[in-house]
Amino acid sequence: MAYAVLARKYRSWTFDEIVGQEAIAKTLRNAIVSGRIHHAYLFTGTRGIGKTSMARIFARALNCLERPGPSVDPCRTCESCKAIAEGQDIDVIEIDAASHTGVDNIRELRANAIYRPARARYKVYIIDEVHMLSTGAFNALLKTLEEPPEHVKFILATTDPQKVPATIISRCQRFDFRTIGPEALAGHFRRIIEAEGYEADEAVIRRVARLANGSMRDGLSILDQLMSLSPGRLSMELLEEVLPTPHDQLLAALIDSWAARDAARAIEAFDRCLAEGYSLERFCDAMIDQLRTLMLLAVCGPDTPLVDLPGQFRDEVATRSRKFDAAAYVHMIALFEDLRRNVRFSQAGRALAEAVVVRLAEAVPYASLARLLERIEGLTGEPVSIPAPDKKKAPGGMSPPQDAPVHPAASAGTTPQATPRISEAAPAGPTRARAGASPTAATSVEAGPGNEAAGSATVPPATGTRGKPLVGPPASRGSPRPPRTPRAARAPAPDTPPIPTRRVNSQEMKQAVCDSLVRKVLDLFEGSLVNVERIDAPPAPSGPSAAPEADPSA
Repeated sequence: MAYAVLARKYRSWTFDEIVGQEAIAKTLRNAIVSGRIHHAYLFTGTRGIGKTSMARIFARALNCLERPGPSVDPCRTCESCKAIAEGQDIDVIEIDAASHTGVDNIRELRANAIYRPARARYKVYIIDEVHMLSTGAFNALLKTLEEPPEHVKFILATTDPQKVPATIISRCQRFDFRTIGPEALAGHFRRIIEAEGYEADEAVIRRVARLANGSMRDGLSILDQLMSLSPGRLSMELLEEVLPTPHDQLLAALIDSWAARDAARAIEAFDRCLAEGYSLERFCDAMIDQLRTLMLLAVCGPDTPLVDLPGQFRDEVATRSRKFDAAAYVHMIALFEDLRRNVRFSQAGRALAEAVVVRLAEAVPYASLARLLERIEGLTGEPVSIPAPDKKKAPGGMSPPQDAPVHPAASAGTTPQATPRISEAAPAGPTRARAGASPTAATSVEAGPGNEAAGSATVPPATGTRGKPLVGPPASRGSPRPPRTPRAARAPAPDTPPIPTRRVNSQEMKQAVCDSLVRKVLDLFEGSLVNVERIDAPPAPSGPSAAPEADPSA
């Protein structure tokens, strides 16, 4: 007798034997008991999770010859039950839509559907991979699928329901099959190993369940391979020699190396991913999916239903998700999406991928502006806020730069000790950094009035080649530069006289560079000191009605 692989030998025979799809089995069982049997069903889901097995069980329940009518407990011994289990019954026709895609095949189906079954109660058509049918074939199937003869039942199965027309889906009862959890797979594998007379380490069973990736057929194929290599015991040493490391563990090692900022370990983890069979595009897809899972856990919490993870792995993945914040995951997903598109057409795809891996390992930990301001507030001991941008737009749709609020001591006419003020200018489109002027989209730090030297530490926006910024709308050549708003027009109050400023000398410049607070801010933002101006206190008015003289240097 020919050897039967485990996937066929241990295929489920009844609804009670179904693993991982209990809700669907219960629904179909109740439909048979109550007599509410629909004329068409659509089974969707990934490979190896029981779609065809469920279709055959449903067909046996309808056509068992030993039962007086449809029954949830077929006999397994009658001629109809045996033939359906082997896919050879004359009244249960299984059609592979991948090789029968044309209109003529559907016309033949329609012509034969009018004849009653030869020996069973129903003529059941099981169309596998139905999404492979052509548009004409779907159109030819519509009328028969909606109003078939009373003795005809349709069961459509597909791994890609998006390609099935809505007109077909609306005529069927749809059941979405989920991937099978590692715990359910491990329990089923344990029973099969015992039935086959083998012994296995618990670690081996769990590793096979993880490598199956939710597919029962894939897991049984791996188990079959291990049993053919071992005389009677499945050990972890044998598993390490034959089977690869689970893909989620490889990706987790790579993400952990980024969190540790270890570029060498990150490159080694990436090399292991390629050695285990990843192509560059598949690596990008898998990494995007892994980062999406971590992002959802970081944003929605470890108990979110948006992430389908087994209980024993959820805590581990949730702990890893806290190594980066949501903004960092958004940045990583965008990088790998760009990489996925680029490696498809590049002759140096591996070099591009390695560059992204090293970039994420060497980069300063990504943090939002709010978190950076919180860190500055901890250094200065004073609250820091971002002023609201001006609603008035300059020509070209760009906002004028915003000034930091005047220090309270300036209005009182006193000269307190220098207290830094931090302000965030609103992004104002493409600009070029030049000596003596801070970029519009930079963060600036100014000293208060009365200080010996006032400095501004700037972090220039990310730029590409030739110094062009990577953010903001593209600047067209020859477009006019937005006019600069005079200082007097940006005064905080109409009655406040303008504050005169002047360029400092080299000695004052050195004082600003050596200032401890300025150095802390420069180190925090990785900026450079490009401009220092001195802000002199405004002259005191000679009388209550005396107006201040205009400063020509303002």
